[in-house]
Amino acid sequence: MPGTEISFRDARRDDLDDIIELLADDPMGAKRETVSGVPGPQYRAAFDAIQADPNNRLIVALLDEEIIGCLQLTLIPGLSRSGATRGQIESVRIASHLRGKGYGYDFFKWAIDECRTQGCQLVQLTTDKSRKNAHRFYERLGFEATHDGMKLSF
Repeated sequence: MPGTEISFRDARRDDLDDIIELLADDPMGAKRETVSGVPGPQYRAAFDAIQADPNNRLIVALLDEEIIGCLQLTLIPGLSRSGATRGQIESVRIASHLRGKGYGYDFFKWAIDECRTQGCQLVQLTTDKSRKNAHRFYERLGFEATHDGMKLSF
């Protein structure tokens, strides 16, 4: 595994099942995602909405043509910070059997570089408070916990 280079590309509709399996591949995701072998209409509609929005991208990481990771990259234009564009990275997963091998680091470095290329002045993400390993990972990448996030679920 070490020394094997991963590649990245925009997700295709036929990647949906693999992406959903990755999202469900942890204790929190297992409770939230529906893995059925055929992506349900809610997943297909969400994928189509992401594809239709020029500020949104669903990216997959590939190792020997196998999808081993995913993330969503959103560009958020704003007025604050003198009209800064933010890069928002969400729904990050690396296949559980490959975590801790550096692939997540490579994936994030690619995403951060992509944000820079797109003119973003900062990159942000949210992560559940219970994901302590993820917090340490993001801190090693240079992220700082500068804000508290809040959600209102429906």
